[in-house]
Amino acid sequence: MECKKQENLKDCTCTYTSCGKRGICCECVASHRAAGEIPGCFFDKKTEKTYDRSIQAFIKSKSF
Repeated sequence: MECKKQENLKDCTCTYTSCGKRGICCECVASHRAAGEIPGCFFDKKTEKTYDRSIQAFIKSKSF
């Protein structure tokens, strides 16, 4: 399967621009999963900017 990195970058909401996996979604998801985290693109803008990729931060951001 061909990676569509440039196309992915157009919609990538992650603000951690120095990450080498940015735009390579399959590597990003695998890396965060291995670390027990969730990728930044799953978070709202405010929470994403904290760089806290924990499952707890994700749940808290979705709580009403």
